[in-house]
Amino acid sequence: MEENNGTQWIDVASVEDLAEGQAMEVVAQGEVIAIFRNGDQYYALDGLCAHQGGPIAKGSCSTTDKGEPCVTCPWHGWQYELATGIQTINRQPLQRTFPVRENGGRIEVSLG
Repeated sequence: MEENNGTQWIDVASVEDLAEGQAMEVVAQGEVIAIFRNGDQYYALDGLCAHQGGPIAKGSCSTTDKGEPCVTCPWHGWQYELATGIQTINRQPLQRTFPVRENGGRIEVSLG
């Protein structure tokens, strides 16, 4: 765990573990987190769907009609924007998001 400007970064995976267009589930400090890679961008969301706890990392990725990357929960089809956690139908921020970065070939998240 590294602190940078008051932010605690937690090492969760190697960038080699997450291919372009893929997702993975990790546990950091007891939190289930879904990590997504879209191009050179990484996204981190609460790994349990806000609807009924479905495994978000096992969902399918696509883009919204506005071109925003999103994920569809495999259980009941709820869809969330990766960058904001906004549910695409009601436009409410229902899925928690976390800061995520690539640092020296590692993927790190901040839970603060």
